[in-house]
Amino acid sequence: MNIKQQVQKIDAIVSQGAIVNAVEEFFADNANTSDYGNGKTTGKAEMISKMQGFAGAIAKVNEIKHHNSIVDGNVSASEFTFNFDMKDGSKIYWHEIIRRVWNDQGKITQEEYFNAA
Repeated sequence: MNIKQQVQKIDAIVSQGAIVNAVEEFFADNANTSDYGNGKTTGKAEMISKMQGFAGAIAKVNEIKHHNSIVDGNVSASEFTFNFDMKDGSKIYWHEIIRRVWNDQGKITQEEYFNAA
């Protein structure tokens, strides 16, 4: 499996704001996530549910910008800026690095989010 191609595909989907679709297509069933706010998910189904709730809370996408990605073996890192207005009136501005570990089938088994600000 060509991990570089998989990274290009998922980053393009995320850039369009289709974060639930990205999880559905690219996460392995046993994928785990963790973020710099100490949030964690265990398994693809939990991450899909989390992303559905998050996406449903967005009132307006101001910007999703993909800056760059690198791939080294089965590990990738993608830099994004996310800027959202939320339905509760709050604003989200994340500049983050998304580190992914990929399996031999081209699915993500681990995804970690790092604050790049």
